[in-house]
Amino acid sequence: MTELDMTDPYPNQPSSARIYDYWLGGTHNFEVDRQAAEQVISVYPEMRYSAQANRAFLGRAVTFLAQQGIDQFLDIGSGIPTEGNVHEIAHQINPRSRVVYVDIDPIAVAYSQRILGELPHVVPVVADARDPDTILEHSQTRRLIDFNKPVALLIVAMLHFVPNDTQLHRILGVFREKMIAGSYLVLSHASLDGLPPEIGARVSAIYAKATEQFKARTHSDVLQCFGDFDVIDPGLVDAVDWRPNDPNEWPNKSYYLGGVGRK
Repeated sequence: MTELDMTDPYPNQPSSARIYDYWLGGTHNFEVDRQAAEQVISVYPEMRYSAQANRAFLGRAVTFLAQQGIDQFLDIGSGIPTEGNVHEIAHQINPRSRVVYVDIDPIAVAYSQRILGELPHVVPVVADARDPDTILEHSQTRRLIDFNKPVALLIVAMLHFVPNDTQLHRILGVFREKMIAGSYLVLSHASLDGLPPEIGARVSAIYAKATEQFKARTHSDVLQCFGDFDVIDPGLVDAVDWRPNDPNEWPNKSYYLGGVGRK
């Protein structure tokens, strides 16, 4: 894959999706994104490790859900596709699994379209997580996702870009209400519990110049995001501690909280 050669609607602003892509070792980012990503690393040197650990959590969660028979996935804030995409993992267990990727960044979605090609059960769409009704009523969502059956809603490393708590819980409430019993909600969220408070302030200041703002939350705050869903074992934990395949693979905390809830 070559470097980005498309016109970006935010040429002077870093994008959270492209910053994350840089941390994961991707090439779908601009110089402004790389500069912001390196600024975060200067504040928190383990940022690449944390992003990769969070990505690994997503993979384990999708594997678990597919093994439970879930065959439709709605991935909010999906970012730019990298190795180990949701559909790739789900298709290893059920090749007919359906996946809708949603991201606010049109560059992320454009590259998703290029990478995904004509896969019949996988589609990326441009939409804003802060407008859940539009996502739920989108023609592609309606085409691929049947909310009369259990569905997996994935909101991984995205909610810390919704700094307003009232808006956050409104968004989640709309999605949770739409899902029937037997559905799952997968969440991960940046949490600086245990780190010096100034780290959060400095990271927030970096994202103040980006297309999305940043707000870390506490364990208690993130746990509330599950609402009345039952958080399955091992609960809401550091992403590296959620059912690891090998505990030695991720020896350090990621400072992403991860969990899976069932309705």
